Amino acid sequence: MRKPRIAVIPGDPSGIGPELVAKLLSDSETAERADILLIGDSHVLRMGETQSEVSFERTPCDPEGDWTRIEPIAWFETESIREDEIAVASSAKPCGKCAIENLSTALDFVKDGVVDGLLFAPFNKEALHMAGLGHNDELHFIAEYLGAEGYISEVNTLEGIWTSRVTSHIALRDVADTISEDRICKAILLIDGLLRRSGIKRPRISVAALNPHAGDGGNFGSEEICVIRPAVEKMAARQLAVDGPWPSDTVFLKAKAGEIDAVVTMYHDQGQIALKLMGFDRGVSVLGGLPVPVATPAHGTAFDIAGKGIAEAGAIRAAFATVCDMVGNWR
Repeated sequence: MRKPRIAVIPGDPSGIGPELVAKLLSDSETAERADILLIGDSHVLRMGETQSEVSFERTPCDPEGDWTRIEPIAWFETESIREDEIAVASSAKPCGKCAIENLSTALDFVKDGVVDGLLFAPFNKEALHMAGLGHNDELHFIAEYLGAEGYISEVNTLEGIWTSRVTSHIALRDVADTISEDRICKAILLIDGLLRRSGIKRPRISVAALNPHAGDGGNFGSEEICVIRPAVEKMAARQLAVDGPWPSDTVFLKAKAGEIDAVVTMYHDQGQIALKLMGFDRGVSVLGGLPVPVATPAHGTAFDIAGKGIAEAGAIRAAFATVCDMVGNWR
């Protein structure tokens, strides 16, 4: 089988993205794992090399031709931002515009079948919205761009532990009114499908409760009884290996002990806090429900260390490996 064809973009140029991409692509093993189509402005890529004190070879290409013959890295040059518009370590409209333009270019290559998957370095949501992003986040932008019509959700993974969310980028006060039996079932099915595509034949999934002590039999809320447990039972009846609801302050102990493969959480921070405590610099976000694998480091643009050359590349390496693995099972 041919190697996965992966598009790579450097994310927001004001953050640690260019540095992370330089560190990833300077490793010879990266190009051995996949055919890489790097998309970005020449000065942004040079800035990443300077920040990280590494370099990597890249060759300009025409993606409409057989770019996979180019070694080690094929590069499609863009002109999405002027050098004097980059404001390192701060949110800026031109940087958000740069990120959107490069993402759109990569998604065009996805739609045309030029690449099999996409890896992007971190975006800054404030900058994206300053630049006119008309969606809550990049996941919804990408889903609309690619015409994905089913259930979508950001999924996170860290060294064999996966999480999906029933709700994501909404106010905490709206969570209880938003979760439903249908949404929980879809979140379970999403993580089950992604785990199967990552190579796990029968994923073991636990569902987190919403309330303290899983509602304590209804004393602290009825969502576990009326909404969450019926969804779990419905999915178990379909022969999925799923159980719950489990108190959210203990369910990740099961995951850490290797007893389960995934946790379905009710809201954003319920899973993110646990995973980031276990390995902030190694976590990966997978955008679930899309027609191709798309992943990014689970951390953000890290303005506090941007431009200093000290960002750890563990998460972007893990994200790259995840996309490659999923492409192999996607075909």
